[in-house]
Amino acid sequence: MTRPGQTRFAVWAPNAAAAVKVHLTPPQGEPMTLDMQADGQGGYVVEAPVGAGTRYRYQIGDDLKFPDPHSRLQAGDVHDDSVVVDPDAYAWRTTDWKGRPWSEVVLYELHPKAFGGFKGIQAALPKLAELGVTAVELMPIADFPGERNWGYDGVLPYAPDTAYGTPDDLKALVDAAHEQGLMIFLDVVYNHFGPDGNYLHAYASDFFREDLHTPWGPAIDFRRPQVRDFFTRNAMYWVNEYRFDGLRFDAVHAISEPDWLDEMAAAVRESVASDRHVHLVLEHDGNIASHLAKDFDAQWNDDGHHILHRIIAGETDGYYTDYADKPAEQLARCLSEGFIYQGQPSPHRDGELRGEPSGDLPPTAFVLFLQNHDQIGNRALGDRLITLAEKGAGMEALRAGVALCMLSPQIPMIFMGEEWGTRTPFLYFTSHNDELAEAVREGRRKEFAKFPAFADPAVRDNIPDPNAADTFEASVPPLTQSPGREGMLWWDYYRALLRLRREVLVPHLEGAVSIGAQAIGEVAVAARWRLANSQVYAMYVNFGPEAVDITPVVGGQLVFESATDTGRLAATGKLKAGATLVMLEDALEAIAQDSAA
Repeated sequence: MTRPGQTRFAVWAPNAAAAVKVHLTPPQGEPMTLDMQADGQGGYVVEAPVGAGTRYRYQIGDDLKFPDPHSRLQAGDVHDDSVVVDPDAYAWRTTDWKGRPWSEVVLYELHPKAFGGFKGIQAALPKLAELGVTAVELMPIADFPGERNWGYDGVLPYAPDTAYGTPDDLKALVDAAHEQGLMIFLDVVYNHFGPDGNYLHAYASDFFREDLHTPWGPAIDFRRPQVRDFFTRNAMYWVNEYRFDGLRFDAVHAISEPDWLDEMAAAVRESVASDRHVHLVLEHDGNIASHLAKDFDAQWNDDGHHILHRIIAGETDGYYTDYADKPAEQLARCLSEGFIYQGQPSPHRDGELRGEPSGDLPPTAFVLFLQNHDQIGNRALGDRLITLAEKGAGMEALRAGVALCMLSPQIPMIFMGEEWGTRTPFLYFTSHNDELAEAVREGRRKEFAKFPAFADPAVRDNIPDPNAADTFEASVPPLTQSPGREGMLWWDYYRALLRLRREVLVPHLEGAVSIGAQAIGEVAVAARWRLANSQVYAMYVNFGPEAVDITPVVGGQLVFESATDTGRLAATGKLKAGATLVMLEDALEAIAQDSAA
């Protein structure tokens, strides 16, 4: 809207083969159809005397009718009319909110529909704040086809999906989070569009490259300024119009022009007030560290997840092949330098070199996690780590891993339900049309055919159907039920760890640097960091079934032990089996130990 009762409509249609029109249906008054004027650069514009609530769609020629790719709201689903929204209609309550520093971030990733939509998430905020979470991260909300989806099949990046609530419901959620002192992050997808509801190929094929493909279809052409602007403005839109405190950029290794990432991040920074904390986080399978030296705060540390999963679950198939050998040495490198792969050949990728040096980055440049939507949901049966640990290194090793993740100077992330020790799976789910649903169903079964456990077709037939409503229902953790004794024990454990993080580590985390880390056993490590107050923060972790030697012995102030007597035994030179120990060590003693190692 340009002003109340007046709206400007614009669409980039460089491949339109006929005149472009817009059909308007105001809340009151008669429908109208207006011819749009070409701007000479592939765009078409027109102003109309209509306001909020007006339904509209564009038309080219006699047959092609499509929603606005900039739609802020859909009147139904992705194939329906777009709706004019007044971006200033919501009355914000937390007008003085400036956010929180990155060093204070503890992320909690959740699926919006699994939490009951925007209103359901809002109701859960006090409990998340009580846990010690400081930032809630929503999986993608851009309008996708149907009522159930992970969100990575979105086709209208500016429109919150109505399966989760209205735009005002989303703003009310952000407002309520800020009232609780919580930040709120959004996962955005700029590397592809979903397979159903993307009309761009019909009138703006220039949006895509014909010479380059991603795993999800043709690559988006980020060489074009109109394409860059479309997504840069989208990032600024979520940060400024909806007041999100941070964005997580999905799979940016599939974006063909990496310079756009830095250009976009700089533009987002420039669009917000200098005293406001806004955080930008990457997911990049290539371990490209250079972006983290500019305007991005951090990157998801997939290496950290993979080595911890390999140790706790014992799996070495698929991409875990890269972490099969010398797990303690790899974990030590992760804790001291961030990425494990910093340019070495990847066995899983047939020897392809992966990664860039990351040892000069602060530990807070990495988001560390034991679970996330991908690492659970991309498994055939959506197994949680707690069920895999029972078959692997055991519960004490899992407790040790949780402590490592929550108390490491890297930024921790929890995936919904993890804090209760839930065994509810998180499966891949969709609600596509019948033809696409069958393709997805068969594609998923073929994908798992290469794994020995699913070589038998009869076993593959038992992989849950992504399009079945039951698959989604089976993925919803029992948020409104009593978690039981075991669930409360996990809850209390996470809450205690996050309290220690907040009290001991966070006040001195900004400016912390690694002193070094080393293997002290087959699956045991010792790592040290110098905090901003010059204290030495030391972590000893032993995932194995037997105690390991520590030489020299550990001394200093005990911060945390995941198992009783871990600190006392460490003072005698032994690190208990299945345990994590955190100490504040004397600086000179820590330097001597590091030199001895």
